[in-house]
Amino acid sequence: MMQNVHLAPEADEDDLYSGYNDYNPTFDTEDLENDVAFQQAARTSHGRRPPVTAKIPGTSASRPLATGFGSKATLTSSMGRPTTGAIQDGVARPMTAVHAAGYTKAAMRGSSFDPLGQARGPAPPLEMKNSDSSEEKIRQLEKKVNELVEESCIANSCGDLKLALEKAKEAGRKERVLVRQREQIATPENINLDLTYSVLFNLASQYAANEMYAEALNTYQVIVKNKMFSNGGRLKVNMGNIYLKQRNYSKAIKFYRMALDQIPSVHKEMRIKIMQNIGVAFIKTGQYVDAISSFEHIMSMSPNLKAGFNLIVCYFAIGNTEQMKKAFQKLIAVPLEVDYDDKYISPNDDPHTNLLIEAIKNDSLRQIERERKSMAEEYIMTAAKLIAPVIETSFAVGYDWCVEVVKASHYVELANDLEINKATTYLRQQDFNQALETLKMFEKKDSRVKSAAATNLSFLYYLENELAQATNYADLAVNSDRYNPAALTNKGNTVFANGDYEKAAEFYKEALRNDSSCTEALYNLGLTYKKLNRIDEALDCFLKLHAILQNSAQVLHQIASIYEIMEDPSQAIEWLLQLISIVPTDPRVLSKLGKLYDNEGDKSQAFHYYYESYRYFPSNIEVIEWLGAYYIDTQFCEKAIEYFERAALILPTEVKWQLMVASCYRRSGNYQKALEKYKVIHRKFPENVECLRFLVRLCTDMGLKEVQEYVTKLKKVEKLKEVREQRIKSGRDGSARSRREGNAGGVVLPTPKGIIFLQRMRDLPSLLDPVKHGILLNLRCDTNIQNLEVRTLWFLLP
Repeated sequence: MMQNVHLAPEADEDDLYSGYNDYNPTFDTEDLENDVAFQQAARTSHGRRPPVTAKIPGTSASRPLATGFGSKATLTSSMGRPTTGAIQDGVARPMTAVHAAGYTKAAMRGSSFDPLGQARGPAPPLEMKNSDSSEEKIRQLEKKVNELVEESCIANSCGDLKLALEKAKEAGRKERVLVRQREQIATPENINLDLTYSVLFNLASQYAANEMYAEALNTYQVIVKNKMFSNGGRLKVNMGNIYLKQRNYSKAIKFYRMALDQIPSVHKEMRIKIMQNIGVAFIKTGQYVDAISSFEHIMSMSPNLKAGFNLIVCYFAIGNTEQMKKAFQKLIAVPLEVDYDDKYISPNDDPHTNLLIEAIKNDSLRQIERERKSMAEEYIMTAAKLIAPVIETSFAVGYDWCVEVVKASHYVELANDLEINKATTYLRQQDFNQALETLKMFEKKDSRVKSAAATNLSFLYYLENELAQATNYADLAVNSDRYNPAALTNKGNTVFANGDYEKAAEFYKEALRNDSSCTEALYNLGLTYKKLNRIDEALDCFLKLHAILQNSAQVLHQIASIYEIMEDPSQAIEWLLQLISIVPTDPRVLSKLGKLYDNEGDKSQAFHYYYESYRYFPSNIEVIEWLGAYYIDTQFCEKAIEYFERAALILPTEVKWQLMVASCYRRSGNYQKALEKYKVIHRKFPENVECLRFLVRLCTDMGLKEVQEYVTKLKKVEKLKEVREQRIKSGRDGSARSRREGNAGGVVLPTPKGIIFLQRMRDLPSLLDPVKHGILLNLRCDTNIQNLEVRTLWFLLP
């Protein structure tokens, strides 16, 4: 056995791999073509003998066990070739495992040891995607379509409906291009139906949002008719909504019912909403019985506030009082599903609990609960006000029934509000005594209700100008609830009416501290500052109010008025222009704009607004006078006649306007008309000097014979005018002297000479008839007729 052991030389004791560099030509595969034995085995069946099994001595039988210190016996293969590690002709055959460990023939011939193949260098770079391939183009196009749909939805949520529609249209165009490309390179089954559905659905939604209802219906119809969209039939709800907006109620009902058939019964909430829409459509068409059946079904399956309120409205429309009561009780019984306020009150002083309660006291969920509760209270209050006057013999009894029903429910706090609404109804019926009695019943109730009732009472007395009672109830309201902004505002109003503006401002400020959204207090505070001549602070109040009430005509008018006080006409004009965009037919605002433009020298704009004011209110003398003067200045006297004639019609006792009409005829060269008009004026006002002067001038220019007559009348009237002025002047002096004499000597009685003078005064011509022409005289006579005084005091001669 020792002959099979291959010992390494002593000089190479430390070389574990010694002997492996010895090469045996037997294992040289390059010379196999010249190996006769190998070629003989390849041509005959010598190499295809069956392998030796365990019963026949062979490979396994000739392999004796060996340890690390022993030797291995000669191992032969089934072909008679030496086994791995065997020695043949004094050279050991290398083990086959050395090839995997990196011991190759090349390594034996001088190559470096590199079992991991690091000498081959870095791996080649990854193959770049071919962007020109059809599949890559389709993927990119799909990505772009999805991005456009998302951008369209985002634009819609931001309120930019036009941009949303443009994006939706672009997505539709690109999706059609995508479908054509897929059809060219693949079968139609590979088309992305979900993408097509989303693009069409978004496009229809954007059409509907932009009120392009015909296009929206066509797009929805494309989806609904395509059988490849499994849930497309549900979109008939959207089509029904569009028909409802178009007031085509019969088609809306039809599509709602078709959608209802498409939705399985497991989607209960969706079916309830569609049935509610059907009921609303029936109400719109006046088919209240059909609407009642829909709402009754909803209230039996899944009761909600909207359905309950609509049911009450339907029963009210058909006049069924008993069913109204039952429907109101069903409405009251609808579960609100909100937490009560006790949850937000800390039961102890635990800081962690208090911190948690503070965190959830005003979070988004709490706000939703408040909105739901507020909506429920609004529905109940509106329903009660609707049915109370008709369910009983009188509205008072009906209100009492509603109050009792509400008290028995979990809306107990609404009972007091219903009582206050009852008082308000009395006010609408102008039954003030009953309203006062109803409100006075709350004086003994809790502070919140007492404050509300006292506030209403204070306002009622304020309207009746009973400031003492208004002040008393305002004090009661404030004392009952110091944090009630309405009570503080009413208290400020009573103080304002008494002229104490500083104190009124303090009450308005306190109301705003309690409720910054109290617009009444903010408006009144602005008026108070305006009264106190604190213009900048008043302007600040009204600008804040404008930010809250952007379309309030009163606020805009106050801001314009303040800018006019501040002598800033450009700003005043700007705010008035905003005002007429809200109230375009207000003649006072239009005339104010005309006045401001006139002061600025812009006659054309001034004429425009004065004319608009005249159109809406043709009885404003100031506007009529300005328009007439404008036409005279622009040498259109014929047009001015129309306005002065209207002024003369409004004020027939003022000669000024009739003289202006005659003057317009004279300026326009129509002297005959002017003469006739002056004659008419002279008959009505024979003592008018200006009219006589123009008559004299016209008659002279026209060579008429009446000229002498008018000259004589003119002289008499002028002389009479001088006498009157002289008497008035002397009367003032005599009045002072008579007061002095009266104080010294008492009352002076008229003498017989004074009585004779009065008789002579009666005999004067008709021009001096005091009774007819309204000359008011008070006479003082004494013994000397030269001391007779005539004064213009309130006394009529008999």
